[in-house]
Amino acid sequence: MKVTALLIICFCLVLESLGKPKFPEQEKEPKFWNTWAQKTLKNALTLQTLNQNQAKNLILFLGDGMGVPTVTAARILKGQLNGQSGEETQLEMDKFPFVSLAKTYNTNAQVPDSAGTATAYLCGVKANEGTVGVSAAAVRSQCNTTQGNEVTSILKWAKDAGKSVGIVTTTRVNHATPSAAYAHSVDRDWYSDNEMPPEALQAGCKDIARQLFENIPNIDVIMGGGRKYMFPKNTSDVEYPGVAKHSGTRKDGRNLVQEWTDRTKDKVHFPSSSPLFARSLLPLLSSQLHLHIWEFKVNAVFHSAVRLSLFFPFTVQKGHYVWNKKQLLSLNPNNVDYLLGLFEPADLTYDLERNTETDPSLTEMTDVAIKILRKNPKGFYLLVEGGRIDHGHHEGKAKQALHEAVEMDRAITRADLLTSIHDTMTVVTADHSHMFNFGGYTHRGNTIFGLAPFISDVDQKPFTSILYGNGPGYKLVNGVRENVSTIDFEENNYQAQAAIPLSMETHGGEDVAVFAKGPLAHLLHGVHEQNYIPHVMAYAGCIGQNREHCLTRGGAVSHRGTATLGTVLSSIAAFFTVTQLLC
Repeated sequence: MKVTALLIICFCLVLESLGKPKFPEQEKEPKFWNTWAQKTLKNALTLQTLNQNQAKNLILFLGDGMGVPTVTAARILKGQLNGQSGEETQLEMDKFPFVSLAKTYNTNAQVPDSAGTATAYLCGVKANEGTVGVSAAAVRSQCNTTQGNEVTSILKWAKDAGKSVGIVTTTRVNHATPSAAYAHSVDRDWYSDNEMPPEALQAGCKDIARQLFENIPNIDVIMGGGRKYMFPKNTSDVEYPGVAKHSGTRKDGRNLVQEWTDRTKDKVHFPSSSPLFARSLLPLLSSQLHLHIWEFKVNAVFHSAVRLSLFFPFTVQKGHYVWNKKQLLSLNPNNVDYLLGLFEPADLTYDLERNTETDPSLTEMTDVAIKILRKNPKGFYLLVEGGRIDHGHHEGKAKQALHEAVEMDRAITRADLLTSIHDTMTVVTADHSHMFNFGGYTHRGNTIFGLAPFISDVDQKPFTSILYGNGPGYKLVNGVRENVSTIDFEENNYQAQAAIPLSMETHGGEDVAVFAKGPLAHLLHGVHEQNYIPHVMAYAGCIGQNREHCLTRGGAVSHRGTATLGTVLSSIAAFFTVTQLLC
């Protein structure tokens, strides 16, 4: 045993002597660190002038499964991809001036899942694991506990306030995170009616894909995966026509994509400033004009509509459905009012495996979404999910997970270029962590996917710096731990070694970081319950409840919902005018 210990010590000393540490020469000088610290201090002092503007726009970036160890490892990877050692690199989220912690537990779980947490940071209410858009009074998979326990999300609060709203994700659009923005389901796995038990359907519960288009029918931008849940059962997929597992799943025979297209194609829209009576004519105009008023058909109905528009202006809004990158990037955002992009039958492919010719990146989807949503003078709310960080970790594939996190950081950078810190509140956080970590006294600049600089003093085998507490990476060869030096541990789908064997690695239960910038971002400070996040964002954006502070901030006072005598009289006058015009 003494000989073994001596060999290990010698091995470490040899490694120490191999070359100089990989760090810049300037870091040897105290002046370098002192100057950096003084610059950081000066920047911090400027934060005393807090941004108390009203947030016109609200963006939430959600890294699914992006715990603090994942943030740190992604930072190093980002730097190493740029030819640096990595540790000194800054992620875009690192630049946010305010950072806090969120407690992630579900009401019935110490270590949470993505559904209960999504209900917290989107609906402002903590909930049971496995449920979305319902309170903790609802019980998972029990349909009869749904009614009366529904809770609404900040996306709906924003829509009700007149803002444009969008969802962008790398998972299926009816997965746990996005579904909490619009659905009320006691089971996160009820993707379509095909996945629901007959008794739940008979009791009146709706699948999540259906709720996407029915609960908040005018979501302006929806992008992600999940095509197969929108089409009738056995309908061939447009991209994979010969693959049965990608075919439609719906038992009710509905084509939700076609229904959405029919509803949003050239939709007649009255501005909210139009009299109430004029806005009520929208269904009549749609049926009478067949939504072709831009073709200048010479008939009485058209001329009536033109004369009507002189009194009550309306616009024709256009919806577009796309399923590949070429279609998406060929769109002119200025000519798009509603966008549905479904790029895979289920989840999008990992960024490392993405076909860059046919599949859009998270950054590209975010870019298009913001360009469409920002046209609304009242602003927008956008949820962007880097959803496959979580999947990479569950599979023990750290390289996939970390590249997903780096891609999400690129999307954050792009959003920063398209918005202003003066009127846009941006929050970056995670729903939960994972049993992922890295250590082993690695040297500065060691590849994040590399080996620790010494072997185990127990089984005399090397080990990677990245390890999982549990998961599919647990492997024994002839009854002993696998020797990782005999395999390619930097391969994209290498499953890092785990302490406990599981077919799928589990979530972690520790707090997650919350990065914030923009108006009232300082309200995200210290340690908070996760459900606090949407309340802060709503307060900053003057949507949802407690909006009294908005009446005294920013000058403009809104009395939406109160009808003045003038409004009533103008609507009465409109009635007689329109009657004459259309008859």
